[in-house]
Amino acid sequence: MGVLNVTPDSFSDGGEWFGFEAAVAHGRELAGEGAAILDVGGESTRPGAASVAQEEELRRVVPVVEALSGVAQISVDTSKLGVARAALDAGATYVNDVTAFRADPAMAGLVAERGCECCLMHMLGEPRTMQDDPRYDDVVDDVKAFLAERAAFAVQEGIAQERIAIDPGIGFGKTLEHNLELLRRLEEIAALGFEVVIGTSRKSFLGRLTGRGDPHERVAATLATTVLAVERGATVFRVHDVAETADALKVAAATLRRDGPQ
Repeated sequence: MGVLNVTPDSFSDGGEWFGFEAAVAHGRELAGEGAAILDVGGESTRPGAASVAQEEELRRVVPVVEALSGVAQISVDTSKLGVARAALDAGATYVNDVTAFRADPAMAGLVAERGCECCLMHMLGEPRTMQDDPRYDDVVDDVKAFLAERAAFAVQEGIAQERIAIDPGIGFGKTLEHNLELLRRLEEIAALGFEVVIGTSRKSFLGRLTGRGDPHERVAATLATTVLAVERGATVFRVHDVAETADALKVAAATLRRDGPQ
């Protein structure tokens, strides 16, 4: 899943792809590098990020979705019902909601009605406050219970289980140790039986571990988490650096495949 931020304030790329032409060109590039899904987002969810008005988010997202429809599967990264509906009308077939349908529960009905896929993510609080002293009894148990409850809600609203993916929300209301514990015990999240999306790409906890302040210099660290995650049951990888990730996953898959070439 290639990240396509159509925002001026993303932590990872600082608005590099904010303009329409740049965004479409980058989306095509990511697909060419091996992205099966392009995740188009018009509102930053970095720590401390301010919300974006629906009209502005629509202006940013919908033209890009329309232009890239058919290039790869298109996901819309939004928690707004109106934006999701417009993006689906424009050609998206996947809704990535960082609030897991809590911001607008009617999102579940829309996904069910359209028969599209969705990703439900765990986040403590909201982007503006999520890193304000996050606490858990047991981070893996708490995140697993949350995701199980939100997935059950989605099924209750008519979404087929095979169309639901879950994301433990690395970096969303978690400390460095919380993130590492989720990666260590990711198989417990995978045991819920849904596709598992992992999003560690260029994140600040990798910068803390490696001492690399520039997010662009965290590719190797991201690849380490990717290989660890695929071994523990992750199946979808939301990344900025698609070509490098595709190579790492090919090698990891060949190594882990017990019935592959001898």
